[in-house]
Amino acid sequence: MWTIVLVLVAVLVGSSMQRVTGMGFALVAAPFLVLLLGPIEGIVLINACAVLTASVILARVVRDVDWRRYGVLAAWALVGIIPGALVLRVVSLAWLEISIGVMVAVGLTVSLCLGRVALVDRPIYKVIAGILAGFMNTTAGVGGPAASIYAVATHWSQRSFAATMQPFFLTLGAASLIAKFVTGAAITPNLSGSVLLLIAAACLAGLVIGELLSRVIEPHIARRMLIVVAFVGSAATVVRGLTLL
Repeated sequence: MWTIVLVLVAVLVGSSMQRVTGMGFALVAAPFLVLLLGPIEGIVLINACAVLTASVILARVVRDVDWRRYGVLAAWALVGIIPGALVLRVVSLAWLEISIGVMVAVGLTVSLCLGRVALVDRPIYKVIAGILAGFMNTTAGVGGPAASIYAVATHWSQRSFAATMQPFFLTLGAASLIAKFVTGAAITPNLSGSVLLLIAAACLAGLVIGELLSRVIEPHIARRMLIVVAFVGSAATVVRGLTLL
């Protein structure tokens, strides 16, 4: 009972963070959903919730979406999903998550060390960010940090980034689910209909809270929140991997 309560709170906070910063749902909710359902079923539910939250947010921010950047990132993310789904079948999930968490933390640290030096937004950076996001989303349910590293390094405006991540996560979540079921790496969560409805309601309630917060939080504050959430998510991924050893 208390685990379910924690999951609902995590989903509520995660979806509100997603609305404010453009990402954060999986980073906040993943540890609790994995605790409740296990690593495979938990990540499947994370992907499904990501599709729901991204769809609702997209309707609110569609005018700010950078569709060109979305197209490149999403196309290469789909490429990254394929090896991610295959790796799940042969590599220990524990070591996979530890490796991903460490890589995210290192990448974010390097991006922040760049300081005020903005990298020229070359196509190769979008290719790398897209592939890593697809791979990480499929294997650990957290594709956002790869995109956030790219955003910080290239000084992508927070408003445009937050909006563009919604169709990106929508595409990524749906494609990850399809890839997992096609390759046999996914299991349908064994939850009652009432629990699933509560999780969906928590997602929507969090989006309402996030909508209100987004009206008063300045973009530079949201960007700092984004970086903090990404670091916390990388740490949570490492801890989650260690508990699976």
